[in-house]
Amino acid sequence: MAAVGPNLGRVLPGSSILFLCDMQEKFRHIAYFPQIVSVAARVLKVARLLDVPAVLTEQYPAGLGPTVPELGAGGLRPVAKTCFSMVPAVQRELDTRPQLRSVLLCGIETHACILNTALDLLDRGLQVHVVVDACSSRNQVDRLVALARMRQSGAFLSTSEGLILQLVGDAAHPRFKEIQKIIKEPAQDSGLLGVFQGPNPLFR
Repeated sequence: MAAVGPNLGRVLPGSSILFLCDMQEKFRHIAYFPQIVSVAARVLKVARLLDVPAVLTEQYPAGLGPTVPELGAGGLRPVAKTCFSMVPAVQRELDTRPQLRSVLLCGIETHACILNTALDLLDRGLQVHVVVDACSSRNQVDRLVALARMRQSGAFLSTSEGLILQLVGDAAHPRFKEIQKIIKEPAQDSGLLGVFQGPNPLFR
């Protein structure tokens, strides 16, 4: 019998789902909001091309408004919630997918609903892939510490393009040309470049 290998965090379309968290009108003031929505939108486009399911939540939409249209989430039915985690609101969606192994996580705020969603998913034994260029917080210290906290707990930190290329897997894929057009332009800068320039104790 082969030895059990390390958890490498491979992402495959047939065992993955995309979580889109609370990108709503009243959160437009959050740092890098247009950029993270743009990045999340391209991840969603690729997910649709590869038949990766997606779920969309809205935090207290009566007060915080609907999902912003530029996300391009038409066709997804938003799930309203008040909990600072997506998991209770989308429990049924998770329960109906026994093949699920990986969750790709985008949205806001990193230190609140993204962090708590990641912890709840990890508790269920799922692999969590935080799309770092598609998550933000009002306060950038909160954002960066939350990313480090999730990494400490076992989540994978990935960029949108890195995850997209993992999902497609091969330039011979029949949808690769369409996906190539989506990623041809670099993802918009969401303020993380400085974090990885020089030593950073949060990411040692």
